[in-house]
Amino acid sequence: MRLILLAIVQSILLCGSQTLLKIAMSKVPAFSWTWACWSKILGNLWLLGSGLGFAASAVMWMYILRHFPFSHAYPLISMAYVMGMLVGIFFFHETAHWQQWVGIVLILGGCVFIAQ
Repeated sequence: MRLILLAIVQSILLCGSQTLLKIAMSKVPAFSWTWACWSKILGNLWLLGSGLGFAASAVMWMYILRHFPFSHAYPLISMAYVMGMLVGIFFFHETAHWQQWVGIVLILGGCVFIAQ
């Protein structure tokens, strides 16, 4: 049960970081090797938040790897894919096809089997 809770927290951190990165990239101008472009990239607080989230996710992942078998832990972080699809649907107003929903059910079913 502890591994499942830690994997959920790690997946939330990872998905949250990816979400912030998506927002950050929508605010960045077309890339060029100019100071104007780099100042907008480096001054982007969404990007900073994304980086901090990735760092927290990595620290959580290191803790999980230290205390649990890799073969149990690694498949459980696939919950981040489920969260990512839900963020896409509810936050970015994307559409999901029935095949994606079948995939989500299979991922969650696999997580249940692995957690047993």
